[in-house]
Amino acid sequence: MIDRQVLDFTTLTEREREVLALLGGGEQNRWLARRLGITERTVRAHTSSIVRKLHLKSRFEAAIVSNLYAEDIRGLRP
Repeated sequence: MIDRQVLDFTTLTEREREVLALLGGGEQNRWLARRLGITERTVRAHTSSIVRKLHLKSRFEAAIVSNLYAEDIRGLRP
């Protein structure tokens, strides 16, 4: 399972936190891109960076983290 102590959301950029917050909805990259006003390629790049920075195994795990720690992720926004 995902170890909360390993999840350091402060390592993520503002945009990565936005993408992470939306990943929990289970929507496709196309929808996320439209919602954020960026390209699908950029969504994929942010997702890859999120997975790497949070030491996750997949986009699926990132979506789970998004749901489990939504308040923590949103709490970091200015």
